Amino acid sequence: MEFVGPICEALKCLGDPTCTYIEHHRKLEDRMNDLLAKQRQLNAMKRDVELRIEAELRWGRLLRKEVENWLLEVQTVNGKVQEVDKRKQNVSCFSRGRLGKQVSQTVEEVKEIIDQGRFTGALVIDDPSTAGVPFQLEHLEGETEVIEDIWKHLMSDEIGMVGVCGMGGIGKTTIMKHIHDQLLEETKSKPLFEKIIWVTVSQDFNITRLQQDIADAMNIKDLPESEEKRAAVLRNKLRQIRYVLILDDVWEGFVLEKVGIPEPISSNRSKLVLTSRLKEFCKSIGCHEIVQVPLLSFDESMNLFLVHTGHEVLKVPSLEKILGDIVRECDRLPLAIKVIASSMKGIYDVVEWRNALTELRNHVTSVKGTDKEIYGRLKFSFDRLKDLNIQNCFLYCSLYPEDYRIPRMELIEYWIDERFLEMGSRQQLHDRGHTILNRLINNCLLEKAGDDVKMHDVMRDMALYIKQLHFIVKAGTGLEELPSNSEWKKDVERASFMMNKVSEIPLSLSPNCGNLSTLLLKMNVSLKRISESFFQQLHSLSILDLSYTGIKQLPNSVSNLETLNALVLRGCCNLRYVPSLEKLKALRKLDLRDTAIKEVPKGLEMLVNLTYLDLSTESLKEFPMAILPQLSCLQYLIFYSKSCTVKLDGSEAARFKEAREI
Repeated sequence: MEFVGPICEALKCLGDPTCTYIEHHRKLEDRMNDLLAKQRQLNAMKRDVELRIEAELRWGRLLRKEVENWLLEVQTVNGKVQEVDKRKQNVSCFSRGRLGKQVSQTVEEVKEIIDQGRFTGALVIDDPSTAGVPFQLEHLEGETEVIEDIWKHLMSDEIGMVGVCGMGGIGKTTIMKHIHDQLLEETKSKPLFEKIIWVTVSQDFNITRLQQDIADAMNIKDLPESEEKRAAVLRNKLRQIRYVLILDDVWEGFVLEKVGIPEPISSNRSKLVLTSRLKEFCKSIGCHEIVQVPLLSFDESMNLFLVHTGHEVLKVPSLEKILGDIVRECDRLPLAIKVIASSMKGIYDVVEWRNALTELRNHVTSVKGTDKEIYGRLKFSFDRLKDLNIQNCFLYCSLYPEDYRIPRMELIEYWIDERFLEMGSRQQLHDRGHTILNRLINNCLLEKAGDDVKMHDVMRDMALYIKQLHFIVKAGTGLEELPSNSEWKKDVERASFMMNKVSEIPLSLSPNCGNLSTLLLKMNVSLKRISESFFQQLHSLSILDLSYTGIKQLPNSVSNLETLNALVLRGCCNLRYVPSLEKLKALRKLDLRDTAIKEVPKGLEMLVNLTYLDLSTESLKEFPMAILPQLSCLQYLIFYSKSCTVKLDGSEAARFKEAREI
């Protein structure tokens, strides 16, 4: 096609349309290659979305309509690309221009679908047909009068807003879950309310997120961008029904009107219930009645304690007095009773109980302050874990956002990367991880949440209290920029900024944090650029997770992180450049799944301690299997072989305990 260029020059006089046609004719191959590259990126994103759907979709939830439509669009455009590719195989000289134009248009269409597929929130919503699904209720001891009071207010036409107050761990959420389920039960026979809505607000409050959570609970799609318009939509929808809206764990006052919650009055007969540790927040929002949740009586405390230890302890006569003393040390607080009792379950030796009482008293007196008094009691159960690795596994959960459902497998993978599970095959490590999770759940240090786990907000506060000098945690807070250099203290060991809106790490940020071993920046989808200076003083960094960010390249300073154990770049679909890994000889995990890299990073053959390698990305052109003999520790290998050249003989394949291609 060498003659096309001169012809194009000669035909410039015929005007832009002609030249555009010639340009399409001339650059068909380049544009087709671009289209296929974009298609691979789109399909990598589709696979990732499908994996997220698989993790989030369970009974009582539905796929968001926008996600469903996006998957259909991907399917449609894949068909278009296939059709265009077939036409290109037999295109005539006269049709090349028209086909080139179609390819160019299809490239733009694929780009647009890629942009639409960067879903930052949940991919599923509650199924309206299962709305009002009952909670899995915990045992509730006492609190009969409180429940009766709240119920009376909910049934009264005179009272629209109720506040439920009490210290952390006293059982506010548990009480309201029982009332929520009671409302559902009553509604079956006599429809008191059309909708029972539960939203957890949490400490990291912002109006936009609260609006979205209420919209999700009501199955409202496509809220407007502006806060005011979102509020108008919610207000309009809520005014059309009689509802009970329960806002659990409110930490600060806000104006109902700004959120879009119409003030419940006698004419609309809807109800708003807030739970909060602080009475003044309920007052500032305008609650008509405030119910204070009291501490348990001694008899109620003893009954709750025995529910969690088992009544068998009463069969040991010499335990009776010590048991009573330990219950008194729990200070009539339900969460402390539950956690401490669970840590003593199955123990019948008087000596151990006597020692536990001494330890508990020491813990209580060693921690001062209002909320901190409960931390002392909870820390007693944490210390009784004895094993430092198991304690670290528990503390690690506090790096996630408050009230977040933590996927078990993801958490265990972090524990493996941190070496909390010691050594062994991947199967052995995962088995040990599940065993530790079950122990933490049985000891009431973590809560089961379907297939996932959750950390009670007071337990998370306690964990962060324990690690207050060593953790920086601002996960899921809506953060738009990282803390300044002065906020990164030298003692900090782990920092979590996951699930935020950070868009750039500027040149001015170079934290002097020589002890920092873990940095979690995952799911900052807006993050496009990281400056060279950022990693220059992080000499002890061991875990770096940048997964699901928008970065296009890693700074070269990553090449000098010689203590790095895990480099996780999964889902960075714009990432094309990774600097040399030659010096990272400590690296044990490298995850480049669904990135845009075209070749394996330089120096990969030097990673002699690598146990986990994921190169499953369609953009990769060649997989150099010749380096595999150097990677003698590899246990897990996954790669995408349909678009890249792979050479693997039988002896090399047999070396791997777990290896597959997709």
